[in-house]
Amino acid sequence: MKINPRVNKVQPEPEYRLCLTFTNGEERIYDVRPLLDQGGVFSALIDESAFRSCHVWHGTVQWAGGQDICPDTLYEDSIPVQELEVALVREPRSKYRTARTTKPKKGSRSK
Repeated sequence: MKINPRVNKVQPEPEYRLCLTFTNGEERIYDVRPLLDQGGVFSALIDESAFRSCHVWHGTVQWAGGQDICPDTLYEDSIPVQELEVALVREPRSKYRTARTTKPKKGSRSK
């Protein structure tokens, strides 16, 4: 049975994400929003100051209110930072281009 690495470091990020460093040196991003949407004990973390109270506790992440997430879930459901960076670089360039690349000629009308 393979044992997943445990959390060494946690940094709260915007949009309810956690930047996690694991015992194997990997940095991964975990999105907490699906847990917030479920309600229950995690709904208190909608408050930004409560969310930012996260800290490493026995190889996982815990918040000041006592909420914690299984370290296996944190590892298996997170995205390696490198994959996230590659995904951002691969965004289609056409998304950033303007529709018109040349200036209209003097006297002509745009349709």
